[in-house]
Amino acid sequence: MDSAQTNLLRELLNGTAWYGECRGFARTLRRAPRTPGGLLLVGTPEEEPWHMAAHLDTEADLAGLPQLAPTLVRHRVPDGAPPHLSVPLNRLVQARKGEAVLIVAPDDPGVPLLERVDDARRRGAAILTVAEGEETSSELLALSHDALLVPENGVVPGFDAAQHLLAATAGEGDGRRSRRGARGDRRGFRDRLTAFIDQVAGGSADTYR
Repeated sequence: MDSAQTNLLRELLNGTAWYGECRGFARTLRRAPRTPGGLLLVGTPEEEPWHMAAHLDTEADLAGLPQLAPTLVRHRVPDGAPPHLSVPLNRLVQARKGEAVLIVAPDDPGVPLLERVDDARRRGAAILTVAEGEETSSELLALSHDALLVPENGVVPGFDAAQHLLAATAGEGDGRRSRRGARGDRRGFRDRLTAFIDQVAGGSADTYR
């Protein structure tokens, strides 16, 4: 989704109960991590939150909110993964006050993740969840300080669209947005992420440096 599509989606959803919930959750997401690297983003064993990672990194850069740039936490770290994509699930056990754990859960989070989220909560981290459907894990919701459920009734056109809108809303702050110019030859998180995915999918090893 580009900015025009995001604005169109915002206009379509403006005034709905769900978008009100999205804006409230976005405020919490923006304020919960207090330092760069303090937003720990994790998915489920079956779905890693690549889209949300890219969306949040973009918004953090555009809005000048380094604390919104995520640290991607992974259930399984493949051999040869670069350092920024090699943060294991046990990082959540070290989470502390001033950090936030954002769980993106389109499916079952699994017991190992729930146990580590419980540890993070006990250590003072804010626990935030974005989940799909009304049948989200009750255990995960019980651990969460705030949760945004994406309905399956067609109000929101897909889970990825909801993530994009959430990230854009979180980056807006109190209506003030710093849109800096093109990043030129800066190789940001999305570029590194794309290169890594291409490599894993069978692309040339030279695509990631």
